[in-house]
Amino acid sequence: MKKLGEMLLSEGPFEEIVMGDTAVVRGMIEAGVEVVTSYPGSPTPEIGSAIGSIVPDKRPFYFEYSTNEKVAAEVAFGSAINGRLSVVFFKSVGLNVAADSFVQFSLLDIKGGLVIILGDDPGANSSQNEQDNRHLAQMAYTPVLEPATPSEVYTMFLKACRISREKHMPVILRMTTHVCHGKEKTLFGKRDMSVYHGPDIFNPTDASYIPLTSRVAGMKRRALEKLSSLSSDSDHLNLAHFIDNNNPARGIITCGMPRLSLEESMAGMSEKPDILILEMPYPLPEKAVIKFCEGREEVLILEELDPVIQKQVTSLAWGADQRFRIIGKTEPDDFIGELTPGRVRQWLGRKWPEVFNALPVPENQAGTGGPEFPPRPAQMCPGCGHRSAFHAIKQVLSADDITVGDIGCHTLGYMEPYNIGQVLLSMGHSNGTGAGLSMFRTSGRVVTFLGDSTFFHAGLPGIINALFNNHDITLIIMENGTTAMTGHQEHPGTGKTMSGEGVKLSIRKVLEGLGVGFIREVDTYRQAELSAMVKEAMAFKGLSVVIARHPCMLKFSREKRRKGIKQNSLAKIDPKSCKNLKECISRFACPSFQRDPLDGSISVNPELCIGDGSCLQTCPAEAVRLKKGEGDE
Repeated sequence: MKKLGEMLLSEGPFEEIVMGDTAVVRGMIEAGVEVVTSYPGSPTPEIGSAIGSIVPDKRPFYFEYSTNEKVAAEVAFGSAINGRLSVVFFKSVGLNVAADSFVQFSLLDIKGGLVIILGDDPGANSSQNEQDNRHLAQMAYTPVLEPATPSEVYTMFLKACRISREKHMPVILRMTTHVCHGKEKTLFGKRDMSVYHGPDIFNPTDASYIPLTSRVAGMKRRALEKLSSLSSDSDHLNLAHFIDNNNPARGIITCGMPRLSLEESMAGMSEKPDILILEMPYPLPEKAVIKFCEGREEVLILEELDPVIQKQVTSLAWGADQRFRIIGKTEPDDFIGELTPGRVRQWLGRKWPEVFNALPVPENQAGTGGPEFPPRPAQMCPGCGHRSAFHAIKQVLSADDITVGDIGCHTLGYMEPYNIGQVLLSMGHSNGTGAGLSMFRTSGRVVTFLGDSTFFHAGLPGIINALFNNHDITLIIMENGTTAMTGHQEHPGTGKTMSGEGVKLSIRKVLEGLGVGFIREVDTYRQAELSAMVKEAMAFKGLSVVIARHPCMLKFSREKRRKGIKQNSLAKIDPKSCKNLKECISRFACPSFQRDPLDGSISVNPELCIGDGSCLQTCPAEAVRLKKGEGDE
């Protein structure tokens, strides 16, 4: 069996079981993409992993992880206006970071083609909200294609490239969490083995990329004309698919993942509504929609999150003087969560009881569509340096102190037993929000947190602002040497890029260059020293910084296993010394420690413990020991 990178580079055609995030990379190779950029964020990091599986000198396009989504979008845009077919990908809320530049793209002539891959997240599986980016697409006059399966990811990506190159406009490929991570046997085409790189086409004397006031109206008019022509051309682009169930009175319009749930929900029905499946939820393929709705009594709109399609269909029907009942979203719960098969069936039964309530509910679609599992709260990995940091920092915080979290693994500090990080907005917000909280406070200090990847992504402006305006806050930079939460991607502080070695930027030197006067740094496993440094920093007036450093232990452990290095130590509890104080569970809270439900005794789960020893200093009775080697004490 071929390795992933070799499979992606196959001449083809071939079939393979792949996830959506992998299928799109093969699409990039077949389409002749020249430049790909990203900032990692779930559910899209596996796109980067698939690209990374290709040896850099065999990779047919340039790929980089940029410092944030805005920069990633701008790098891709710059290459696209020079004639290079380009791609940028990031998670749903990443579009917020890129928005300042993204909203300009459709106004400009993107000759090379630009596809923006979004990992939207209905259900907020790995995001702070359920943001529906179709709204931002409408605001920016940017068309959206939305696949439901890995096969559709591949085919729609190729369509997105074609549309973007033909119409010189950006195109969004909206992949949701289950589409990114779902697997399917996919038939891929033949790879064009010719050299992709064409000549530079950007003309330095071309002033059409400068949106002066006098030119904006014309730019906007062209963007609207491109959208209108795309909607008209949708038939030959095959962007809508009619399923004829011989039911002229009732129909359903759907798109993306919800239509798969619809298919499961309708299994066994003797009388099914007709279905119109949209590949492009914005702008709607108007001719196909009007033709589908003509003469019907009722049309149900099935889409996740907000009623984007529903509003467009309503407007179209009104303009075409069509009269039929539109069944869609009306209640708050209609706008929330993923449309899994069980949930779709419940929703259809509530919205269209005369059609769906007569059918028995299959066992695998009862409730939410699957078996009930007890909740499993997110937690930091065994040995995580952030846990040691929080345990040490907690010792010096008072009840009046405010802690402001940020995005990253350390976000989990807000949970029990640490309760660190009482406010969370977005990447890099902590110093701005913390500065606001510090104003006119008469008691307590404000302590803010940043990860090392976020420091480079969006943390620097807030730090500069705190220095410039002399805000009185303490910043703790949680440095673990990687972009850990999204899969261990490199960042400017690691000294590596996706193409090999790069320039390693020192966080301390950057802070010194900015003029930060108070900087301390320590390994988080040295908990007593970290506590003392944080206490000293909190007594300092102005911006003080403590760099709390320890490598990501999940990454560290994986790298050891790849090198064949076996773990030779585990933590254990000495029953003679243990006083059952439960400090290891109630305050340090490493998941390796377990309490017996019958007698309350504490033990260490050898399947979870990584033998790092960070827990030894947390037990007041010194009952936690390291067990060395096979059976050694």
